[in-house]
Amino acid sequence: MSETPKDPVQPADAEARQLAHNLMATARFAALGVIDPETGFPAVSRIALGARPEGGLCTLVSGLSAHSRALRADPRVSLLVGEPGAKGDPLAHPRLTLLATASPLPRTEALQARWQTDHPKAQLYIDLPDFFFVGFSLRSGLLNGGFGRAFRFGPDDLS
Repeated sequence: MSETPKDPVQPADAEARQLAHNLMATARFAALGVIDPETGFPAVSRIALGARPEGGLCTLVSGLSAHSRALRADPRVSLLVGEPGAKGDPLAHPRLTLLATASPLPRTEALQARWQTDHPKAQLYIDLPDFFFVGFSLRSGLLNGGFGRAFRFGPDDLS
């Protein structure tokens, strides 16, 4: 009989939580995974990503985009944050996959000001009538911190 291999993904520890929080805090964009409502297949887009004034992650999207249509049909999403460094194997650099539920956010003065501070180029389109903010309620995460460093996160680890 063959034994079931040991799960290489470890529970989050303090160092892994700190790395995950750093990746989320410094990310200005992310890959957003949604379920295409027409085909049922996963679809991925690059989005701008930012922090909400009260904490948590959000994005600003066009209501005309394919991913905003997908979000309306099914709010379950995944986000990938973390970019490869200038040197070395891109797969050796940390990255964090987050599973979340997306929901529209009210456009508050504080949220818009924070967004424009973090994303100055958004000034070009932030006031267009089809753009709206979306917040992400984080459910779980998986950190690949480099070779042999994989960690699983629950919602409490990510808050």
